[in-house]
Amino acid sequence: MYAEQQHDDVTRSVLSVLVEDVDGIITRVTAMFTRRGFNLVSLVSAKTETPGIARLTVVVDASEHAIEQITKQLNKLVQVLKVLRLDEESTIARSMLLVKVNANNSNRPQVVDAANIFRARVVDVAPDSVVIEATGTTSKLYAFLDVLEPFGIREYVQSGRVALSRGAKTLSPGK
Repeated sequence: MYAEQQHDDVTRSVLSVLVEDVDGIITRVTAMFTRRGFNLVSLVSAKTETPGIARLTVVVDASEHAIEQITKQLNKLVQVLKVLRLDEESTIARSMLLVKVNANNSNRPQVVDAANIFRARVVDVAPDSVVIEATGTTSKLYAFLDVLEPFGIREYVQSGRVALSRGAKTLSPGK
């Protein structure tokens, strides 16, 4: 029920973009996508180990040709230092999910058991609901939502992906 949908010629790609951490950089990056009609699935901005440098993790559904165009356009932005397309085999990627589920005295143990199976944790308990935090791959989080659905999901929010390459390879400048 919560699975991701994609078109035939479109693939989901993850771009890791190192940028100067300056005012307006996210606006410039998102404007580039908007002007060219590319659809952002998610965008996460975070500080890096290098002061003044931020990492944008961009998830986009686009054709191979469009990904090449996106990469070229990103590299034209002065504040962009590096752009790397991450491939699934050599990347660790995770998202976070907060989900509020109906839970009363009779079904709360089953809801907590479901959370434990998915290595999630209960972060808030109310008389008629619980809020659960889970991290993992998108498919794991959607599977978790499917398990919780029979209890009644009141609301949920899911972050965009954060991702790093496996092994010694790094995107950081000078390393």
